[in-house]
Amino acid sequence: MIHAHVILNPAAGGGAGRRLEDSVIRAFRTQGWSVELARTEGPGHARELAARAAEDGVRRIVAVGGDGTVHEVANGMLRQRAAAQLGVVPVGTGNDFAKLVGVARHAPLRAVAQLAAARARRFDVGRVGDEYFVNSMGLGFGPEVVRVRNAMPGLKGLWSYVVPLPRAFFGYRAPLCEISSAEWRERGYVMMVEVCNGTTAGGAYRFAPGADPADGYFDVCLVRRVSLLRFLGAVPRVMRGTHLGMKEIKLFRTREVVLHTPDAPLLLHLDGELRALEQRQCSVRVEPGRLNVLVAG
Repeated sequence: MIHAHVILNPAAGGGAGRRLEDSVIRAFRTQGWSVELARTEGPGHARELAARAAEDGVRRIVAVGGDGTVHEVANGMLRQRAAAQLGVVPVGTGNDFAKLVGVARHAPLRAVAQLAAARARRFDVGRVGDEYFVNSMGLGFGPEVVRVRNAMPGLKGLWSYVVPLPRAFFGYRAPLCEISSAEWRERGYVMMVEVCNGTTAGGAYRFAPGADPADGYFDVCLVRRVSLLRFLGAVPRVMRGTHLGMKEIKLFRTREVVLHTPDAPLLLHLDGELRALEQRQCSVRVEPGRLNVLVAG
Protein backbone atom coordinates (compact mmCIF):
# COMPACT_ATOMS: atom_id res chain seq x y z
CA MET A 1 0.00 0.00 0.00
CA ILE A 2 1.25 3.49 -0.91
CA HIS A 3 1.69 5.76 2.12
CA ALA A 4 1.51 9.53 1.90
CA HIS A 5 1.92 12.34 4.41
CA VAL A 6 -0.70 14.96 3.47
CA ILE A 7 -0.06 18.56 4.58
CA LEU A 8 -3.29 20.49 4.24
CA ASN A 9 -3.75 24.24 4.56
CA PRO A 10 -7.31 24.76 5.84
CA ALA A 11 -7.24 28.46 4.88
CA ALA A 12 -6.24 27.84 1.24
CA GLY A 13 -8.66 29.00 -1.42
CA GLY A 14 -10.62 31.17 1.00
CA GLY A 15 -11.32 28.21 3.28
CA ALA A 16 -11.75 25.59 0.54
CA GLY A 17 -8.97 23.52 2.10
CA ARG A 18 -11.01 23.13 5.28
CA ARG A 19 -14.20 22.30 3.40
CA LEU A 20 -12.51 19.70 1.18
CA GLU A 21 -10.47 17.96 3.87
CA ASP A 22 -12.67 14.90 4.41
CA SER A 23 -13.39 14.31 0.72
CA VAL A 24 -9.71 14.63 -0.24
CA ILE A 25 -8.67 12.08 2.38
CA ARG A 26 -11.43 9.71 1.25
CA ALA A 27 -10.31 10.12 -2.36
CA PHE A 28 -6.75 9.10 -1.46
CA ARG A 29 -8.01 6.05 0.39
CA THR A 30 -10.23 5.13 -2.56
CA GLN A 31 -7.04 5.09 -4.66
CA GLY A 32 -5.53 2.61 -2.20
CA TRP A 33 -3.25 5.09 -0.41
CA SER A 34 -2.65 5.07 3.31
CA VAL A 35 -2.78 8.69 4.46
CA GLU A 36 -1.47 10.57 7.47
CA LEU A 37 -2.96 14.07 7.67
CA ALA A 38 -1.34 17.17 9.16
CA ARG A 39 -3.08 20.56 9.14
CA THR A 40 -1.18 23.83 9.03
CA GLU A 41 -1.84 26.39 11.75
CA GLY A 42 -0.17 29.48 10.29
CA PRO A 43 2.69 30.85 8.20
CA GLY A 44 5.78 28.64 8.26
CA HIS A 45 4.02 25.63 9.73
CA ALA A 46 3.87 23.67 6.46
CA ARG A 47 7.66 23.97 6.18
CA GLU A 48 8.09 22.54 9.69
CA LEU A 49 5.66 19.70 9.02
CA ALA A 50 7.38 18.79 5.74
CA ALA A 51 10.85 18.87 7.31
CA ARG A 52 9.69 16.60 10.12
CA ALA A 53 8.07 14.15 7.69
CA ALA A 54 11.19 14.09 5.50
CA GLU A 55 13.39 13.52 8.54
CA ASP A 56 11.17 10.57 9.49
CA GLY A 57 11.77 9.02 6.06
CA VAL A 58 8.33 9.59 4.52
CA ARG A 59 8.47 8.74 0.81
CA ARG A 60 5.54 10.87 -0.42
CA ILE A 61 4.56 14.29 0.86
CA VAL A 62 1.45 15.90 -0.62
CA ALA A 63 0.71 19.62 -0.31
CA VAL A 64 -3.00 20.45 -0.34
CA GLY A 65 -3.26 24.21 -0.82
CA GLY A 66 -2.00 27.00 -3.05
CA ASP A 67 1.42 28.10 -4.21
CA GLY A 68 2.32 29.39 -0.74
CA THR A 69 1.68 25.97 0.77
CA VAL A 70 3.71 24.28 -1.97
CA HIS A 71 6.54 26.77 -1.38
CA GLU A 72 6.71 25.97 2.32
CA VAL A 73 6.44 22.21 1.86
CA ALA A 74 9.17 22.19 -0.79
CA ASN A 75 11.45 24.28 1.44
CA GLY A 76 10.96 21.86 4.33
CA MET A 77 11.84 18.93 2.09
CA LEU A 78 14.82 20.63 0.46
CA ARG A 79 16.38 21.70 3.74
CA GLN A 80 16.35 18.07 4.81
CA ARG A 81 17.73 16.99 1.42
CA ALA A 82 14.82 14.60 1.32
CA ALA A 83 14.42 11.84 -1.24
CA ALA A 84 10.64 12.09 -0.80
CA GLN A 85 8.36 12.80 -3.74
CA LEU A 86 6.29 15.99 -3.68
CA GLY A 87 2.67 15.78 -4.79
CA VAL A 88 0.22 18.67 -5.13
CA VAL A 89 -3.55 18.91 -4.79
CA PRO A 90 -4.36 22.49 -5.88
CA VAL A 91 -6.74 24.41 -3.63
CA GLY A 92 -5.34 27.90 -4.17
CA THR A 93 -6.06 30.71 -6.59
CA GLY A 94 -3.03 30.96 -8.86
CA ASN A 95 -1.80 27.35 -8.68
CA ASP A 96 1.25 28.10 -10.83
CA PHE A 97 3.25 25.10 -9.63
CA ALA A 98 0.23 22.83 -10.11
CA LYS A 99 0.34 23.79 -13.79
CA LEU A 100 3.87 22.39 -14.01
CA VAL A 101 2.86 19.04 -12.57
CA GLY A 102 -0.29 18.67 -14.66
CA VAL A 103 -3.01 18.95 -12.01
CA ALA A 104 -4.02 22.64 -12.16
CA ARG A 105 -6.94 22.08 -14.52
CA HIS A 106 -8.44 19.37 -12.33
CA ALA A 107 -10.75 19.75 -9.36
CA PRO A 108 -9.07 18.61 -6.14
CA LEU A 109 -10.67 15.15 -6.11
CA ARG A 110 -9.69 14.54 -9.73
CA ALA A 111 -6.16 15.74 -8.90
CA VAL A 112 -5.95 12.98 -6.28
CA ALA A 113 -6.74 10.40 -8.95
CA GLN A 114 -4.11 11.95 -11.20
CA LEU A 115 -1.51 11.65 -8.43
CA ALA A 116 -2.24 7.96 -8.07
CA ALA A 117 -1.06 7.43 -11.66
CA ALA A 118 1.68 10.08 -11.65
CA ARG A 119 5.34 9.49 -12.44
CA ALA A 120 8.31 10.85 -10.54
CA ARG A 121 10.41 13.53 -12.20
CA ARG A 122 13.32 15.66 -11.03
CA PHE A 123 12.68 19.41 -11.11
CA ASP A 124 15.18 22.23 -10.71
CA VAL A 125 14.76 24.72 -7.89
CA GLY A 126 16.00 28.27 -7.43
CA ARG A 127 17.81 29.55 -4.37
CA VAL A 128 18.13 33.03 -2.89
CA GLY A 129 20.22 33.04 0.28
CA ASP A 130 18.90 30.20 2.42
CA GLU A 131 15.44 30.04 0.82
CA TYR A 132 14.33 28.06 -2.21
CA PHE A 133 11.66 28.74 -4.80
CA VAL A 134 10.09 26.18 -7.10
CA ASN A 135 8.22 28.28 -9.67
CA SER A 136 9.46 31.88 -9.81
CA MET A 137 10.93 34.80 -7.91
CA GLY A 138 10.57 38.42 -8.77
CA LEU A 139 11.80 41.93 -8.12
CA GLY A 140 9.96 45.18 -8.76
CA PHE A 141 6.33 45.32 -9.77
CA GLY A 142 5.60 41.67 -8.97
CA PRO A 143 6.34 42.02 -5.24
CA GLU A 144 4.49 45.35 -5.21
CA VAL A 145 1.36 43.64 -6.53
CA VAL A 146 1.75 40.97 -3.83
CA ARG A 147 2.04 43.70 -1.18
CA VAL A 148 -1.11 45.45 -2.42
CA ARG A 149 -3.00 42.15 -2.74
CA ASN A 150 -2.07 41.18 0.82
CA ALA A 151 -3.69 44.43 1.97
CA MET A 152 -6.94 43.50 0.16
CA PRO A 153 -7.87 40.13 1.75
CA GLY A 154 -11.49 40.37 0.60
CA LEU A 155 -10.58 39.71 -3.03
CA LYS A 156 -11.09 36.15 -4.26
CA GLY A 157 -10.26 34.14 -7.35
CA LEU A 158 -8.92 35.83 -10.48
CA TRP A 159 -9.97 39.23 -9.10
CA SER A 160 -7.25 38.94 -6.45
CA TYR A 161 -4.70 39.04 -9.28
CA VAL A 162 -6.37 41.58 -11.59
CA VAL A 163 -7.73 44.27 -9.23
CA PRO A 164 -4.42 45.05 -7.45
CA LEU A 165 -2.61 45.77 -10.75
CA PRO A 166 -3.74 49.38 -11.40
CA ARG A 167 -3.63 50.26 -7.70
CA ALA A 168 -0.07 48.94 -7.46
CA PHE A 169 0.99 50.77 -10.64
CA PHE A 170 -0.03 54.23 -9.43
CA GLY A 171 1.99 53.89 -6.23
CA TYR A 172 4.97 52.26 -7.88
CA ARG A 173 8.34 53.75 -8.69
CA ALA A 174 10.55 51.64 -10.95
CA PRO A 175 13.84 50.97 -9.14
CA LEU A 176 17.30 51.36 -10.58
CA CYS A 177 18.56 47.84 -11.01
CA GLU A 178 21.74 46.15 -12.17
CA ILE A 179 21.17 42.71 -13.70
CA SER A 180 24.29 40.61 -14.18
CA SER A 181 24.75 37.12 -15.58
CA ALA A 182 27.12 35.35 -17.93
CA GLU A 183 24.55 35.78 -20.70
CA TRP A 184 23.22 39.31 -20.13
CA ARG A 185 24.13 42.54 -18.32
CA GLU A 186 22.01 45.64 -18.00
CA ARG A 187 21.67 48.68 -15.73
CA GLY A 188 18.58 50.86 -15.74
CA TYR A 189 15.15 51.49 -14.33
CA VAL A 190 13.07 48.34 -14.48
CA MET A 191 9.38 47.63 -14.20
CA MET A 192 10.15 44.15 -13.01
CA VAL A 193 12.45 41.17 -13.21
CA GLU A 194 10.87 37.71 -13.05
CA VAL A 195 13.23 34.76 -12.67
CA CYS A 196 11.25 31.76 -13.88
CA ASN A 197 11.57 28.06 -13.32
CA GLY A 198 7.99 27.61 -14.50
CA THR A 199 6.02 29.18 -17.32
CA THR A 200 3.57 31.34 -15.37
CA ALA A 201 3.50 33.59 -12.31
CA GLY A 202 0.66 35.41 -10.62
CA GLY A 203 -1.78 32.76 -11.80
CA ALA A 204 -2.44 34.11 -15.29
CA TYR A 205 0.77 35.71 -16.56
CA ARG A 206 2.93 33.68 -18.96
CA PHE A 207 6.24 35.45 -18.42
CA ALA A 208 8.29 32.54 -19.75
CA PRO A 209 6.13 30.42 -22.07
CA GLY A 210 9.08 28.25 -23.10
CA ALA A 211 10.43 27.52 -19.62
CA ASP A 212 11.22 23.93 -18.63
CA PRO A 213 11.52 23.25 -14.88
CA ALA A 214 13.95 20.40 -15.53
CA ASP A 215 16.45 21.89 -18.00
CA GLY A 216 18.95 23.32 -15.50
CA TYR A 217 18.26 26.95 -16.50
CA PHE A 218 16.13 29.88 -15.44
CA ASP A 219 14.17 31.87 -18.01
CA VAL A 220 14.58 35.50 -16.89
CA CYS A 221 12.00 38.05 -18.05
CA LEU A 222 13.19 41.64 -17.72
CA VAL A 223 10.60 44.40 -18.23
CA ARG A 224 12.04 47.91 -18.55
CA ARG A 225 10.23 51.01 -17.25
CA VAL A 226 7.10 51.73 -19.30
CA SER A 227 4.27 54.28 -19.39
CA LEU A 228 0.85 53.44 -18.01
CA LEU A 229 -0.64 53.21 -21.51
CA ARG A 230 2.08 50.85 -22.67
CA PHE A 231 1.77 48.84 -19.48
CA LEU A 232 -1.99 48.38 -19.88
CA GLY A 233 -1.44 47.28 -23.46
CA ALA A 234 1.21 44.79 -22.39
CA VAL A 235 -0.85 43.04 -19.71
CA PRO A 236 -3.04 40.96 -22.08
CA ARG A 237 0.03 40.10 -24.16
CA VAL A 238 1.82 38.79 -21.09
CA MET A 239 -1.26 36.75 -20.19
CA ARG A 240 -1.16 35.18 -23.67
CA GLY A 241 2.63 34.78 -23.69
CA THR A 242 2.97 36.95 -26.83
CA HIS A 243 4.97 39.77 -25.21
CA LEU A 244 8.47 38.61 -26.12
CA GLY A 245 8.73 40.84 -29.20
CA MET A 246 8.16 44.05 -27.27
CA LYS A 247 11.18 46.38 -27.19
CA GLU A 248 10.77 46.96 -23.45
CA ILE A 249 11.15 43.25 -22.72
CA LYS A 250 14.23 41.05 -22.67
CA LEU A 251 14.11 37.30 -22.09
CA PHE A 252 17.29 35.33 -21.49
CA ARG A 253 18.28 31.98 -20.00
CA THR A 254 20.89 31.54 -17.32
CA ARG A 255 21.99 29.39 -14.40
CA GLU A 256 22.69 32.34 -12.13
CA VAL A 257 21.80 36.02 -12.07
CA VAL A 258 22.82 38.77 -9.65
CA LEU A 259 20.30 41.53 -8.90
CA HIS A 260 21.45 44.81 -7.35
CA THR A 261 19.24 47.78 -6.43
CA PRO A 262 21.74 50.45 -5.30
CA ASP A 263 19.12 52.96 -4.14
CA ALA A 264 17.01 50.74 -1.85
CA PRO A 265 16.94 47.36 -0.08
CA LEU A 266 15.54 44.45 -2.04
CA LEU A 267 11.84 43.66 -2.01
CA LEU A 268 11.25 40.24 -3.59
CA HIS A 269 8.64 37.58 -3.93
CA LEU A 270 9.48 33.88 -3.89
CA ASP A 271 6.62 31.81 -5.31
CA GLY A 272 4.36 34.74 -4.43
CA GLU A 273 5.62 35.02 -0.85
CA LEU A 274 6.81 38.53 -0.01
CA ARG A 275 10.37 38.99 1.29
CA ALA A 276 11.77 42.36 2.38
CA LEU A 277 15.54 42.02 2.70
CA GLU A 278 18.07 44.27 4.38
CA GLN A 279 20.66 43.91 1.63
CA ARG A 280 20.62 45.56 -1.77
CA GLN A 281 22.09 42.67 -3.76
CA CYS A 282 21.29 39.01 -4.10
CA SER A 283 22.45 36.09 -6.19
CA VAL A 284 19.78 33.81 -7.65
CA ARG A 285 21.08 30.33 -8.48
CA VAL A 286 19.51 27.29 -10.05
CA GLU A 287 20.05 23.92 -8.37
CA PRO A 288 19.38 21.33 -11.07
CA GLY A 289 17.27 18.28 -10.30
CA ARG A 290 17.01 18.95 -6.58
CA LEU A 291 13.29 18.30 -6.13
CA ASN A 292 11.58 14.96 -6.71
CA VAL A 293 8.07 15.71 -7.98
CA LEU A 294 5.00 13.65 -8.87
CA VAL A 295 3.91 14.69 -12.37
CA ALA A 296 0.54 13.67 -13.83
CA GLY A 297 0.58 12.10 -17.27
